[in-house]
Amino acid sequence: MLKVFYDGACPRCIADRRWYESLPRAAEGVEWLDISGRDAELRALGIDPYLALTELHVQDDTGHIHRELDAYILLLSRVPRLAPLAWLIGLPLIRPLLSRAYRRWVLRRLQRSGRL
Repeated sequence: MLKVFYDGACPRCIADRRWYESLPRAAEGVEWLDISGRDAELRALGIDPYLALTELHVQDDTGHIHRELDAYILLLSRVPRLAPLAWLIGLPLIRPLLSRAYRRWVLRRLQRSGRL
C-alpha cells in the first residue's frame, strides 16, 4: 500500500488526485492522506511539515518516504498508462529542469494563497 501525502487545501492537488484515481488500476493499493493539520503525524514519520507542503511525499510498502520527483515516479509507475511518463521524468536531462519548474510552481501557489 502506498500512502500519498497531499495538500488537501490545494484545489489543483485535489483535482490531480481525482484524475489519478479515475485511471484504471490507479486507486488499487493507494491511500491518500491530507496533510492539513497533521504536523505531529508528519514529524513522527520524519517528514518536515513545510517540505510536505512544497514537495509530494509518498510512503512505500516498506515505510520508506519518497519525496518530490521520486514520489511522482513511484506513483506514476504503478499505472501502466503513466509508466512511460514516470520513465521520462526520471531522465537525467529532464529531471533537474522539471524539479526546478515544480518548485517554482509550488512556491507561487503557496504565495498566492497566503500559505507560504
